[in-house]
Amino acid sequence: MTTTVLELREVSKVYGTGPAQVHALQRVNLSVRGGELVAVMGPSGSGKSSLLTIAGSLEEPTSGQVLVAGTDLTRLSPDHQARLRRRLIGYVFQDFNLLAGFTAIENVTVPLELDGTSARAAHAAGMKALAELGIAERAQRFPDELSGGERQRVAIARAVVGDRRLLLADEPTGALDSVNARAVMQLMLAICRRGVAGVVVTHDAQLASCADRVVFLQDGRVIDRACPGPDSLLTPGARR
Repeated sequence: MTTTVLELREVSKVYGTGPAQVHALQRVNLSVRGGELVAVMGPSGSGKSSLLTIAGSLEEPTSGQVLVAGTDLTRLSPDHQARLRRRLIGYVFQDFNLLAGFTAIENVTVPLELDGTSARAAHAAGMKALAELGIAERAQRFPDELSGGERQRVAIARAVVGDRRLLLADEPTGALDSVNARAVMQLMLAICRRGVAGVVVTHDAQLASCADRVVFLQDGRVIDRACPGPDSLLTPGARR
């Protein structure tokens, strides 16, 4: 039986007070198993980014529980949350977030070395991750010497290096052309097939159709869930 890696239970998030109060998430329930890639879609302001940051322990929910690999994040101290985040959770962003003065391999090994891994072991793990993503020969290049697609592959390698269990991606294809965008989605799906649980926020229905499931958000609520194919995501009323 496949293990649930991420579980959100009745998660709500409220920003502000009084007339300025915003309900970003309202009693959201979501489970993601190892080996599964889930896409999250919805209009601007629907709560997609809040869901991702709360799932990754970058923000606390106002109410509800967040479990990663069976550990309830809401019961951990900030230090323990940070340790769990470094070891189990990887992030991929639209603008890559690579360190300009570091080579590709140095960018990948940073999280391992911060967690106490020796430089030699971190380098070996980083090269393995780059090789699996097909860019090991670019390991000594700096970000400004790489194409957009290559930079995003480096960012994905950094996100999954080591024993990460959860991959969170916020519009990871937004800065890429359509060919590289689909290639990145397929790479993320392949990574998840190795047992990683993945959640990707995207506005592109064609790319979301690469995922195993799609969750639709509106006004902070889950309004629909689909087993995607292009038709089910692009044709009104065709979701199931």
